Amino acid sequence: MTFDASELRNLSVELGDVPKVVGQLAKTVVKKTAKDIESTAKTLAPVDTGFLRSGIKTTDLRNVSQESPSAEVVASASYSPYLEFGTSRMAPQPFMRPAADKHADAFEQAMAQIIDKAMGS
Repeated sequence: MTFDASELRNLSVELGDVPKVVGQLAKTVVKKTAKDIESTAKTLAPVDTGFLRSGIKTTDLRNVSQESPSAEVVASASYSPYLEFGTSRMAPQPFMRPAADKHADAFEQAMAQIIDKAMGS
């Protein structure tokens, strides 16, 4: 799952000195949301040996930039897609999509607050 706040970059250009503040706030929201999704996905992941759960990680958050903050939460087990989407012989056991869905509204609200703050509302 990827969250991308690159539209904030365009807004930042239009607002002059505000970009640094907007970028830092967006970076914080992206990092927090990614970690929240990771945690929820680990909770929702089906467990047999624990390998699937241990392979759910957020990309290196030290490299999240203010200019285009984004992060990825990945499930590295080779069988992750089969569990998430199912197969012809197995029903899906989704864990990544529900985790992302759970945090989508909070992410959107936080980004809206950043934009409101930047616009002086």
